[in-house]
Amino acid sequence: TGIASYYADKFHGRRTASGEVFHQDSLTAAHKSLPFGTLVRVTNLRNNQSVVVKVNDRGMKGKNRVIDLSKAAARELNMVGAG
Repeated sequence: TGIASYYADKFHGRRTASGEVFHQDSLTAAHKSLPFGTLVRVTNLRNNQSVVVKVNDRGMKGKNRVIDLSKAAARELNMVGAG
């Protein structure tokens, strides 16, 4: 359990740590330690909406977030307005 956020638009089209190209419209995420390709169910505890994402990136060093999501995943969770 922890804080989730989503990627800024400036990352669209850049390579992820796994070598894949990042797309804001894909259901993907960055996680500090889970293996690339791991499928993770993320649930917004404010509204109980959930989405399954594939881990394909790293990041968030020194941040208090657990996971960073693509914008498509954030939309599925109805959290785009919250950031």
